[in-house]
Amino acid sequence: MNESEMKNRTKQMALRVIKMVESLPKNRVSMVFTDQILRSSTSTAANYRAACRAKSKADFIYKLGIVEEESDETEFWIEMIIDAGLIPSEKMIDLKNEVNQITKIISASKITASKNYKSKN
Repeated sequence: MNESEMKNRTKQMALRVIKMVESLPKNRVSMVFTDQILRSSTSTAANYRAACRAKSKADFIYKLGIVEEESDETEFWIEMIIDAGLIPSEKMIDLKNEVNQITKIISASKITASKNYKSKN
C-alpha cells in the first residue's frame, strides 16, 4: 500500500468514526466515549500524514509509533462502545476490522522501517 492510499484509508476511517458517534445515544457515557474515540481516530489520520513528512528515518519511526498507539486506542474505544451496549457488535464489525487492519499495517511498517534503520547505522 502506498503513502497516498494509506493517507486516504486513515482519513476515511476517521470520517467513519465521526459518522458512527453521531448515532450514539446522548448520555454521559457516550459523551466520554465520543470525545476519546474522536481524538484517537482523527489523531491516527493526522499523525500518519505527519509521519509522511518526517524529517528523518528516526522521526518517521517515532511518528509511526504514535499512529500505531492512536489506532490501537481507537479499537479500544470501539470495543468499549460495543461492550457498554451502545451499538450492537454486528454494526461495528466492519469499522473494527478496518481499524485493526490499519493498526497491523502501521505496526508492520514501523518494524520494517526500524530494521532498515538499524541495519544502515
